[in-house]
Order: sequence, then C-alpha cells, then structure tokens
Amino acid sequence: MTKKERTNSDWSAARPLLPASGPRRQALYRALRDQIEDGRLCPGDKLPTTRDIAARFGISRGAAVAAYEMLAADGFAEARVGAGTFVAAVVPNLAREGRPPLRNAPDAVAPLPGTLGCSTADATTLRIFRMLMNRHLAKPSARHFHYNDPAGSHALRVEIAAYLKAARGVNCDPEQVIMTSGTQQALDLALRALLKAGDPVWIEDPCYVMARNAFAASGMHIVPVPVDGEGLDVAAGARLAPHARAVYVTPSHQYPLGVTLSMARRLQLIDWAQQAGAYIIEDDYDSEFRFSGPPLSALQGIDGEGRVIYVGTFSKTLLPGFRIGYLVVPWAMRDRVLEVRQLTDRFPSTLAEDALAEFLRDGHFSAHVKRARRRVRAARDALMTVFDEAGLDVEPPEQGLHLVAHLPAGVDDGALVEIAADSGFGVRALSSLHAGPTDKRGLVIGFSGFEPEVLAQAARRFVRDPRFVALSGR
Repeated sequence: MTKKERTNSDWSAARPLLPASGPRRQALYRALRDQIEDGRLCPGDKLPTTRDIAARFGISRGAAVAAYEMLAADGFAEARVGAGTFVAAVVPNLAREGRPPLRNAPDAVAPLPGTLGCSTADATTLRIFRMLMNRHLAKPSARHFHYNDPAGSHALRVEIAAYLKAARGVNCDPEQVIMTSGTQQALDLALRALLKAGDPVWIEDPCYVMARNAFAASGMHIVPVPVDGEGLDVAAGARLAPHARAVYVTPSHQYPLGVTLSMARRLQLIDWAQQAGAYIIEDDYDSEFRFSGPPLSALQGIDGEGRVIYVGTFSKTLLPGFRIGYLVVPWAMRDRVLEVRQLTDRFPSTLAEDALAEFLRDGHFSAHVKRARRRVRAARDALMTVFDEAGLDVEPPEQGLHLVAHLPAGVDDGALVEIAADSGFGVRALSSLHAGPTDKRGLVIGFSGFEPEVLAQAARRFVRDPRFVALSGR
C-alpha cells in the first residue's frame, strides 16, 4: 500500500465528546472533524469501524455510517475497499475562527546579558548533583512510588531548617518547613491559607511584579506603601491601611531598589503586625549573595509572636529550572497551609529531594554559594566599570544579583529598554515596577548568569548607542 497508514490502537485517548442530546450523526461528524483539524487525528490515521464506534459511544450504526459519509464528502476522510476508513492524506485547510494555527514550539532563546532572574551555571555543582541523582536513582527510595507528605521530604526539611538557623537566624522546627515549587507557589499557598478576597494587603512600592500579580489575582485590596532608604515606610503603611491583613516585604534586599530594611523599621513592622493581627510575608529571595559585612538576621528570627511567614528558594542559588523553594510557617497556620497544598498539587516532586538533602548535609551547597558569590561579584564589578565610564548614577550594591541605574525624572526608561534590547542588553524599566504613576526613572539590571566580559560588552554597546545618549539626559 503506497499511502501512509497508522492504526490507532487506543481510541480512549482520542474519544470524541458527544452532547447529551441532539442528532448523533451530526455530533459524531463534528467531534471527529474537530480532532482532524486540531491535529489529534493525523493524515493516514485509521478510524475505527462503524460497528466498533457505534458500540463504544452508544449510538446507532446508521448514525456512525452517516457521519463517516459526511466526513468523506467534505474531504476529511477516505474509504478504502477492504481496508477501512482513514483520515484523508490531504485535509481541507479551513480557517478556524479564534483558533491559531498549530505549530511546533519554538526553541528556547537564551536571555540577553543583563536579564533579571538568571542563575550562574557551575560545572562543579552540576557534576556533584549529577552524581548524587544517579546514586539515588540507582537505588530509588520507596517514597518515589507512592503518594507522599504534602510538606515534602522530612530529611530535606531537617537540612533546610539547620541551614536557615545558621545562615539566616531563622528559628524553626523542620515541621514548620513546607517544600514548594518556588516562590510563586509559596506565595499562592500563603494567600489561599490566610486571606480572602477584599482583604487589604500592603506591598512595597516599587515591588516584585509577580508577587503583586499574585495578590491581585486573589482579589486582595492592594495598598502600595512607599520605600525609602530604610526600606518599607511602616508609618506610611499604618496611615494608608492600619487594619491590613498582611504585608509582603523583601527586607534583606528590597526588590527592585536594593535597600535593606533597617532594624528600627523591622521592629516597627513586627510591632504593627502584632497589634493589627496581621501576617508578614518575608521574601528572602537572594540573601546568600552579600559581598561585604554580615547581613541582618531574617525578620522571622526576631518575631516572637508567630506573625512572620518566611519564603525561600533555590532558584537564585542553584537554578530556576530546579523548581524547589520552601515556606517556613508559624505553627498556628501549618495545618491550613498543608490542607491547601493537598488540594492543589498534593505533594512536591520527590525526584531531587534526596539528592538535595545530601547536597546540603555534606557542605556542597555552602561551597557552591561561595563560588557563585565570587562569580557574580566579578560580573557586578565589570558592569560597574562600564557605568562609571559612562557617567551613570549607579551605586554598587553590596548584596543581591541586580543593580539600579537611576535616571533623571522625565526620561523615558521604557524607550531605553527597547534600545538596550537592540544592543543585545536585557534591562527592566524601574517605572514599570511601581504600582501607579511615578516620577522615578531608572533601569534595573541583573548581573548573575553571565560572564563578566560578555556582560560588559553588551552594556558598553548600549551606553554608546547615540539614542541612549540622547534620551538618558547625560
């Protein structure tokens, strides 16, 4: 036979959905045609016999025959004597209203140097983690073969609790640690467990957009609170919404401005939360990357009333594709968060947990952070050299993985983002990270995940672009 033929051996996967009432032949025709046009049934696929399809879908054989005849008449199927009915080799190319044409997914495009949210690849770390993964897959734990604790691996939570106590001053029991697929899921769990639509919530202004979007999508009443050189202005928040139910903060390294919440403001914020009966959601997203002096302890460690929910992630330290983060929750809300967790994705992936627990326990993570810190510091310094040459107003950050180049009020930082992209440089407009209109202008630039010379070359092309010179007010 010269024409391509394939027998679909399991029709349950492509079973047409028929309405509860109405003409059976028309419904079957429409369902099969939809699957052909969508590509779920491909040219050359063999359709079941009319006797089989009638028995499977509880319709008369006459209705099935009529549906097949309609498909053949419209060019979607062809009957072959002695062989059966097949999807036509060439089907009509009909435009489907509101449905884009099917096409292959594009290959992943590497981010431009300067793009935020990139982690630094480390050959030593990848080699060690590959070895640990192979070891645990060679003798897989029984945990991989049944449904697990929604909080995640106990062994991993023990290591995370020990690490947080030593590195961040977090005071917690392993049972208070709940594994997540990253910061965004951690925020979602906290919101679902604690708040309801309409509750007022403070957010920093400017703020991490994905957090702001999470609050907005949950129907919260968002209260933007200004940030100054000491971090979140607690007094301003108390004036704007004294009875807010929660506050989202990035106290160690405010995103995007990079300031640290002062100790006076930390104590003031905890006092307000205790008096208002509110929760503090502390996002400690890049605390490992401090380049000089010890960081202030986490808010969670100085909270004695169980008002702080601590959010951490391995995306910045290891890689975002790892998809492992965690919550540290007060005892009073633990059961509720786990209930919500079981209603969403039930429990975290167990595949990498054992390997990560060993990676932490044996000191590999601390060694990795030291190597990564040296590399991102070198990248930061290379970027600062270019900006110093260009006369930009940039304060070298002492912590974190990004910096802010401040621009005069009135400069179109959105237009500069487009110019940067033309130069092969990825930046973010500071104005776009504010909750509302603002006269603050600047560019937020990441320096993690790129070699220093690559980052410097891209930045130099950008600052030498005549359009940048004209728009930046230099």
